[in-house]
Amino acid sequence: MSFNIDEIRAQFPVLDQQIFGKPLSFLDSAASAQRPVAVLDAIDYYYRNDHANVHRGVHQLSQRATIAYEAGREAVRDFLGAPSTKEIVFTRGTTEAINLVAYAWGVPNLKAGDEILLSGMEHHSNIVPWQFVAAQTGAKIRVIPMDDRGVLDMEAYAELLNERTKLVGVVHVSNALGTINPVKQMTQMAHKVGAVVLIDGAQAVPHCAVDVLDMDCDFYMFSGHKVYAPTGIGALYGKKALLEAMPPWQGGGEMIRSVTFESTVVAPPPTRFEAGTPNIAGGVGLAAALGWIQALGMDAVAAHEQQLLDYGTQLLGNFDRIRLIGTAPEKAGVLSFVIDGIHPHDVGTVLDMEGVAVRTGHHCAQPVMERFGIPATTRASLGVYNNRADLDRLAMGLTRVMELLG
Repeated sequence: MSFNIDEIRAQFPVLDQQIFGKPLSFLDSAASAQRPVAVLDAIDYYYRNDHANVHRGVHQLSQRATIAYEAGREAVRDFLGAPSTKEIVFTRGTTEAINLVAYAWGVPNLKAGDEILLSGMEHHSNIVPWQFVAAQTGAKIRVIPMDDRGVLDMEAYAELLNERTKLVGVVHVSNALGTINPVKQMTQMAHKVGAVVLIDGAQAVPHCAVDVLDMDCDFYMFSGHKVYAPTGIGALYGKKALLEAMPPWQGGGEMIRSVTFESTVVAPPPTRFEAGTPNIAGGVGLAAALGWIQALGMDAVAAHEQQLLDYGTQLLGNFDRIRLIGTAPEKAGVLSFVIDGIHPHDVGTVLDMEGVAVRTGHHCAQPVMERFGIPATTRASLGVYNNRADLDRLAMGLTRVMELLG
């Protein structure tokens, strides 16, 4: 598939509409991306022709559903460069994957005096579960600081690492700032002190190629709905030895080998962590989404979005009252900004009237907002379907914001 932006946009029916009489410019993909026809068709075909519960049926529909669902697991394995599908656990998304690791690895392995090292730009999903685990185990959370550009202080990181560091949790790409963190280097440094490394890849997988073997991280997770797949589906990669040593964190059907009222024998990974009937259509849609974006070529996707990011940064720089929050030299497609004297919620409301969809608020990253001394930002985030016209409409909408709101 060639990278032709007009052809790509034509594959997203949702974009072919008007909002308040204006063409829709969807700049909120960091919250949830739209779905191409390839994904919509795959889900529709599954529900029309193949729906049945997976893994346990001998009839044809169950067997076809199982094949389609497990093709999703193989698609994730291939997309992440993982060695085996046995290291791929389906979850509802990044949040559930982090909670799984927190409770199935963190609770059994952490104790009083141990340290959990998180970056200062984490999403709440990679903060709150570790706070719960720290309260249960007596472990302590320490934070890697960042500078005024939104770049992690690697010297401070090196100083924080010590023999008490048991887990390093870091976001690959910041949802609030767009910063791309040096996760391979950070993993190497953490492993030198014997720490386990967890990477939140939710904002990375839509924008760049990921290779967990090259990265050598211990856990990596992402959400399907960020990468053009349905909501309610995501995946956790975990190294085989770690997953095999972890107890299940939910009980029920599917995750067992045998059950009596006296005892239960649990299944090996990944089944051990997948209690109950899964999101089968989500797995089917995820396979379609990953296949679709890989056909475009992740290098081509990254290059397209970098050009848009550069163009959008230039446009926003033309406004004296706009201040970008997050100016790291290595960034993905996120433009977070504030306008002097105008609340981001008001900015978002006016932009909506102009057909421009952005996100306003703290973006589930309140510590980031505190670090920069602001309550919230307006965030325009890019997807593979965006073009320069979307950013031109954003700029025109911001001119309208200032005309109306001073």
